[in-house]
Amino acid sequence: MTMEHKEQIAFLKKIEGQIRGVQKMIEDKRYCVDILIQLQSIAGAIFRVEDKVFERHLQGCVTQALRGKSDADRQKKVDEILVLLKKFRKRG
Repeated sequence: MTMEHKEQIAFLKKIEGQIRGVQKMIEDKRYCVDILIQLQSIAGAIFRVEDKVFERHLQGCVTQALRGKSDADRQKKVDEILVLLKKFRKRG
């Protein structure tokens, strides 16, 4: 695990706590709107972690490949990013 990814562990642990909180809300039969608001907060937090990991990938792995001498490595990274962007767009 790279140092950059380790930075995301604290955020993931917070998200884990939020999920446990939502589980308790459901067990306690809390108001649906309150549960939905918490779920939206969790989704936003997950997207922020995803953004950071993606940013580090672009700044590290992709940048390194693009600066490298191998045309095949450069093309592989470009193709990889295109696949990821297509997957991200399908989520909405």
